[in-house]
Amino acid sequence: MRRGRRSPATPDDLVVGPWGARFRGARLPCSIGRGGISELKREGDGTTPAGVHRMMWLYWRADRRPRPSTMLPALPLGPRQGWSETPEDPDYNAPVAHPHPFPADRMARGDGLYDLCAVTDHNRARLPGAGSAIFVHQWRGPRIPTAGCVAFRRRDLIWILKRWRPWSRLVIRPGGRL
Repeated sequence: MRRGRRSPATPDDLVVGPWGARFRGARLPCSIGRGGISELKREGDGTTPAGVHRMMWLYWRADRRPRPSTMLPALPLGPRQGWSETPEDPDYNAPVAHPHPFPADRMARGDGLYDLCAVTDHNRARLPGAGSAIFVHQWRGPRIPTAGCVAFRRRDLIWILKRWRPWSRLVIRPGGRL
């Protein structure tokens, strides 16, 4: 979580709470971690980390869809792409290539959840056990929880990505106010 002085959210910020999200004047349904929103994220706890985050880049499945319209840097996902979620791994909370000597999430999934997947800066320092792989991606369905990510229906995620600006932030609030 980003600590320090908190500036108020602006319309360019994607504000997420337990009951949905708000962005550019629109209210959007979303899914969060099965453990809710937490001020103290730990690896494997199933919570979505509270705080102010940035979306750093976007992965997309080039074999399934054209490059999305977004100001985020966009990288195509290949079949070997993974993400390390193992605190003992020197590549913890970073992209890796499969095969990998430690367990790592596969990014090119059969279920399409990561067909559009924005990588956030949560735990950018890569502190072991402080939580990894916090993405903004497509959901399984309304209110179906994630492992800690923020997820939207595909059309809403495309809408968000198209309107995302370099100064936009992901603001995750544990309370009920959006």
